[in-house]
Amino acid sequence: MRNFLFTVFGCFLLSFSGYAQSLKTIEIGDRAPFPTYEMMNVDGSSVSIDNIKGENGALVVFTCNTCPFVVGRGETEGWEGRYNALIEFAAANGIGTLLVNSNHAKRDGDDSYTMMKNRARDMEYLAPYVVDEGSKLANGFGARTTPHIFLFNSDLTLVYKGAIDDSVDSADKVEEHFLHVAIERTAEGKRVKTSETNPVGCSIKRVNK
Repeated sequence: MRNFLFTVFGCFLLSFSGYAQSLKTIEIGDRAPFPTYEMMNVDGSSVSIDNIKGENGALVVFTCNTCPFVVGRGETEGWEGRYNALIEFAAANGIGTLLVNSNHAKRDGDDSYTMMKNRARDMEYLAPYVVDEGSKLANGFGARTTPHIFLFNSDLTLVYKGAIDDSVDSADKVEEHFLHVAIERTAEGKRVKTSETNPVGCSIKRVNK
């Protein structure tokens, strides 16, 4: 993983510079920001966190089309290949999932609506993939990276935030399944013991303010 991190160190470092650095990420115990904010899904429908919430909660994943931490590079898988299994696991535990693209500064390029539709089709996403205009949701959450994970319980109270697991390189190398465990414990009404981990990924590409 070390060589991979050096390859994309620049995009990761940007997560903690400029406007993104001034944003405060929501804390465990906070309510979900903008739960009724409707965003355009790749199928043309309008979707909000409230819309996708299951009886046990909601999972919000900030993601994009090109970040190596999401899509992989070389021998590195990236986390995107694990999305559908997590979406299915969350659904089986009464938790709905929303994939959010907040890369507003790249909306005329790699993260355009058309490219998002293509990505969702190619990867056969099992959850809505929505456009976060002006990075409004990302700013409300204080989301920094792609991916950046936020898990809420049935009251839309934040119970976990951070990374999916401890190995972007390969699913076979994962030792700590942070999100999987958090989903399971949330569905059981139990406290998430590891409720916060460091998000690792490329910066969300906001328009400078």
